Amino acid sequence: MVGIVGYGAYLPRYRIKAETIARQWGADPETIQRGLQLVEKTVPGQDEDTITISVAAARNALKRAQINPQEIGAVYIGSESHPYAVKPSGTILIDALGIGPHVHVASYEFACKAGSEAMYVAYSHVKSGEMKYAMGIGADTSQGAPGDALEYSASAGGAAFIMGTERVVAEILFTHSYTSDTPDFWRREGESYPRHGGRFTGDPAYFKHIMGAATALLEKSKMKPEDFTHAVFHMPNGKFPQEVGKRLGFSKKQLEVGWIVPWMGNTYSGSSPTGLAAILDIAKPGDMIFMVSFGSGAGSDGFIYRVTEELPKIQDRADTLREMLDKNKIHLNYGEYAKFRHKIKLNE
Repeated sequence: MVGIVGYGAYLPRYRIKAETIARQWGADPETIQRGLQLVEKTVPGQDEDTITISVAAARNALKRAQINPQEIGAVYIGSESHPYAVKPSGTILIDALGIGPHVHVASYEFACKAGSEAMYVAYSHVKSGEMKYAMGIGADTSQGAPGDALEYSASAGGAAFIMGTERVVAEILFTHSYTSDTPDFWRREGESYPRHGGRFTGDPAYFKHIMGAATALLEKSKMKPEDFTHAVFHMPNGKFPQEVGKRLGFSKKQLEVGWIVPWMGNTYSGSSPTGLAAILDIAKPGDMIFMVSFGSGAGSDGFIYRVTEELPKIQDRADTLREMLDKNKIHLNYGEYAKFRHKIKLNE
């Protein structure tokens, strides 16, 4: 049995409401909220970045796994907002958490699916017998240009997953990836914000790739949507994951627990991983979980998990994602948000 032995998430305390952003740019708040199905999003503090988020999420994963950090043979962080262009994010994490130095570390990028690819590689190392444990992380402090549609959703957060073969809480039964050269969203080196193809990001990119991976995964596993208790898809906004779930034959009830985007926004590489963490917080032994990520450029990674009897033993060892969403929130006005997120001093 190979799969997740520990998991953890982290979300910043700061929030900004979609209506606050809409009013700043003269847009109608109700139209924005209804169209994107977004209420508010997380905002990284001035001392928070992909590395600090990854460390906090990984610390929660270690709390749940209760393993010796020295036994982790690889740490992979997937993000499109690594703080350094050349320095790997994971080297700071392993020193902070007592992992290594005998450990393989790498930073991954593939737009919003960098987290799931980090998870996939970590899982593959353990499955091959190369190492006892490996960690895959998806985390981001997402970029969205002021006034752009992305500004309503681009948020911060992440989740970490330790893969292993002992005391597995969610066994990985099947995986499948689907990739093509579809340039729906991009950011060149040195540019502060990404650009996107507007409506082209929908059917030719998001829906085509998620449905391609999901359909193949169902065929490979010989399973049907009704065989699953929960499903989670990449969440660029509130509407897309609901729509792709409907097209594939999943019900709203199956999507409900992992559909966290209205209250936290799109954490890019952390999107579907944080949705999975929310599901693991409440899942029960025997539950089947269907997950498909999406990254612009474009590609999707699909996973099928089976929850084991070990999960209830670790769920309460760290804060749940819902607790992070609902407790100790600090709402910002747009000026405070600009200072935090866009590094603009209020007195300038």
